[in-house]
Amino acid sequence: MPGRLALDQARALIDIALVKADAVGVPINVAVADDGGHLLAFARQDGAILASVDIAIRKARTAVLLRMTTDELGKAAAVGGPLYGIEGTNGGLVVFGGGIPLFTPDGDLLGAIGVSGGTVEQDITIAQASADRLSADHPGTAATSPQRARA
Repeated sequence: MPGRLALDQARALIDIALVKADAVGVPINVAVADDGGHLLAFARQDGAILASVDIAIRKARTAVLLRMTTDELGKAAAVGGPLYGIEGTNGGLVVFGGGIPLFTPDGDLLGAIGVSGGTVEQDITIAQASADRLSADHPGTAATSPQRARA
């Protein structure tokens, strides 16, 4: 099923993120978007910050639209960067970590995961753990940029 993130994979991403969030000790919101940036699955843990519902969804959508992590985007969108001001486009993009795109080894975009509720570092850790586990469980996926996926 190249180019498509299946619902069972999206649910697995969510479940793994929730377990990791419990281990980290922070309640989160987690969203999985398909390859078009549309919400495929979502969960909000008890006590998660309500504002982070929208942020998690936008992190996943941003990672799909730009085919890069929101952490990478944040660096490019910093003052003086080549993408400075991009967060105001496309209905609002997120330019801080916690959104990770998912690719096939050939570089085809599958979708993305977005995590919000902790610090940026916690969000990245949780999202990355989930994406890495999906890659291990479903060998046709990679949580990286298409350039690195081909290497």
